[in-house]
Amino acid sequence: MVKRIQFLIVAVVIGLIVIAVLSSNIFFTIEPGERGVVFNRFTGLDKDNVFTPGFQVVAPWNTLFIYDVKEKTVNEKMDVLDKSGLSISVDVSVRYNPYYQKIGFLHENFGIGYEETLVIPEVRSSVRKVMGRYTAEEIYSTKRKEVEDAIIQTTAEVLQSENNNIQMKALLIRSINLPEQIKQAIENKLKQEQEALAYQFRLEKEKSEAERKRIQAEGEAKANQIINSSLTPNLLKMRGIEATLELSKSPNSKVVIVGSGDEGLPLILGGN
Repeated sequence: MVKRIQFLIVAVVIGLIVIAVLSSNIFFTIEPGERGVVFNRFTGLDKDNVFTPGFQVVAPWNTLFIYDVKEKTVNEKMDVLDKSGLSISVDVSVRYNPYYQKIGFLHENFGIGYEETLVIPEVRSSVRKVMGRYTAEEIYSTKRKEVEDAIIQTTAEVLQSENNNIQMKALLIRSINLPEQIKQAIENKLKQEQEALAYQFRLEKEKSEAERKRIQAEGEAKANQIINSSLTPNLLKMRGIEATLELSKSPNSKVVIVGSGDEGLPLILGGN
């Protein structure tokens, strides 16, 4: 009986020692913003079972790979060629994180260093592919927004594909730098185009004003023509008589002389 108890004590002690030695390979704590995937030496990588934050126990013959899945930013400065072969320096920032439940697939295809083997190469490839379809002038000024949108769409499609499993949150083109002579030539051309547009605007404005004055003058001439055609001699004589009669009612009027002949009109003479 005593020997059995002693045997149990020894077995427990040995077990505790073994556990203590292997504890670093058995007990794990996955922090917030992390996920884990296990490689089983007998069955292979368990891609469908993703370990979430908290205390985790793993068999000592298996290996747990812990991934930081928090959002990251990668900044890349690169030289690309435009449509005509001109070298352009571009500075790009990308914000991304892995799809949490796809860590196993990401590990199988790229491993822990997926940023260097997947994210950066694909970003570089997308930027070069898109900018190679445009000229330096379009990239720098006239179609810059279109170029940025195309780069964002192309990069997102590649990173978020089923084979890559990276969620792209944002892509920003921080700067586009051209050789100084090319840059100056483009800016001078844009300045001349703006001046030409301003001159054209002034011409159109002056043309519109001239047209307005012409229409106004034609309207006034037509109105005068109508008025003149309605002023007959009899009408003028009648209006003159009416005016004379009104003046005769004034207390200052003294003498009224009635004209004679066909064109004669009454006259008023005298005053205070």
